[in-house]
Amino acid sequence: MSDSFKTPANGRAYRAGMTPRFDLIGLVVADMSASLNFYRRLGLDVPAGSEDQPHVEASLPGGLRFAWDSLEIVRSFDPGWTAPRGGPAIGLAFTCDSPADVDKVYAELVEAGYRGTREPWNAFWGQRYATIQDPDGNSVDLFAPLD
Repeated sequence: MSDSFKTPANGRAYRAGMTPRFDLIGLVVADMSASLNFYRRLGLDVPAGSEDQPHVEASLPGGLRFAWDSLEIVRSFDPGWTAPRGGPAIGLAFTCDSPADVDKVYAELVEAGYRGTREPWNAFWGQRYATIQDPDGNSVDLFAPLD
């Protein structure tokens, strides 16, 4: 059997190039430096000195990538681009090591000036949960399983 062939649990064959693969999470940001600093506080390994770049990428565990694009670079190839209205453009979630870490990270981010939108609470589905906004108003959830 070829290494390029796998049969997933649903029985559908997968071959390299046959199906698109999720690879990158991308944000369009108004202030690159502010956004990179926020996500560094959440533990992403953002390349040093990239604050003045129009496009920045960081590798995530498992092979995914996280990217930031400035408004200017997006408008250079899509002049009519406008930010979504009426709510966050995207929601992201970061797992923490413990319920206490959810509280700690949330408090540190709020103290650093970021806007908390939901203080830490014990969710009915069994997690400690909190929500904060990144500099562009995107929702960032923090969570950990309750003991």
